[in-house]
Amino acid sequence: MRSAIAFLAFLCACRAAAAQSVTDETRDFGVPPSAELRLVDHASATPLAIPGAQLIRTQELRRRLQAPLDERPLLFDVLSETHASLPGAIWLPGAGLGSGFDDALQGRLAALLRFMTAGDLARELVFFCVGPRCWLSYNTALRAVRLGYTNVRWYRGGIEAWGASGGALRTPSVAWERPAPQD
Repeated sequence: MRSAIAFLAFLCACRAAAAQSVTDETRDFGVPPSAELRLVDHASATPLAIPGAQLIRTQELRRRLQAPLDERPLLFDVLSETHASLPGAIWLPGAGLGSGFDDALQGRLAALLRFMTAGDLARELVFFCVGPRCWLSYNTALRAVRLGYTNVRWYRGGIEAWGASGGALRTPSVAWERPAPQD
């Protein structure tokens, strides 16, 4: 019950943050980058950089998605609630949560990424969530870096920036089973 209430509070905070900042994918909130997972306040301002990964902006992501299918990055949406997302994204609800790099979630993510990349640690991976006030994709990108992936991108602008730029949004068609909440 406590987890459900916390999740609802998080959703409300994400929606409020989204209303404040629709296209702020380059806005500097003065938040320093961290190599550690953000375990609380997931719906708050994020940094402009991420250790071990690279920031990708909307225009660059659009360009990369025009490449031949086998050269396109794999897109991972990590928002927890049902929503419209970028076309072709794989939905990983709960992947940005967890308690640390040695938790069960890390093992699940490792298995999924190994399968999706056929073990290619250099495959381009793009992680995103609602926008620049959401730490879930930041956390998941850090997890991928920790797993040894070398071509990790964090799409800080996320669904907000994609939609604001005229990008199509669709209900995700591929998703993993939501992890059980951790108290």
